[in-house]
Amino acid sequence: MVRVAAYVDGFNLYYGLKAAHGRKYLWLDLQTLTASLLLPDQTLEHVTYFTARVRNTTDSEQRQSDYLNALVNHSPLVSVVSGRYQEKHRQCRNCGDTWTVYEEKETDVNIAAILIEDAVRDRYDSALLISADSDLCPAIRAVKRLRPEKRVIAAFPPSRHSADLKRAVDGHLYIGIDKVRRAQLPATVFTRAGVRLDRPKHWT
Repeated sequence: MVRVAAYVDGFNLYYGLKAAHGRKYLWLDLQTLTASLLLPDQTLEHVTYFTARVRNTTDSEQRQSDYLNALVNHSPLVSVVSGRYQEKHRQCRNCGDTWTVYEEKETDVNIAAILIEDAVRDRYDSALLISADSDLCPAIRAVKRLRPEKRVIAAFPPSRHSADLKRAVDGHLYIGIDKVRRAQLPATVFTRAGVRLDRPKHWT
């Protein structure tokens, strides 16, 4: 069997889903989704989900925390790698007003580093990269130099595509809405400690 490891660009997937379908399919079971993309001779080894903890509102933080906890408790092959948000201050040149924004950092670097590390350590035969971010092309080329026998396949999220990424990988596919619809977590997930996690009411 061909060993497949999946690497999920959380922000790319989130904004693609949101652009195409609003919040309807955000309660997503990444293990089920990824498994549905495999060929008959392939087996899923692990799924690494890359994101950063939001810092804008308490409600958003809670929703993200509930989703991540539900995901890892329901899907044993999924692990989460967190980047960070960096606080930046902005000022209006005209009126002098100032405000704070948060810029996501490290996600691309984390994906690139782990994609290469797992290739070198022989943790997959084929990598499934769920993203349309062309900034990952150098990492894919590094995998090809270091382990030319490894294959990298891009799975483009809804509303996302990259011609540069398409040229860098060994193959590509598009994630259709039918697969997303069939890969939703249960409306209620219980953690191993018995904590109840419910799908947000407006994620419908």
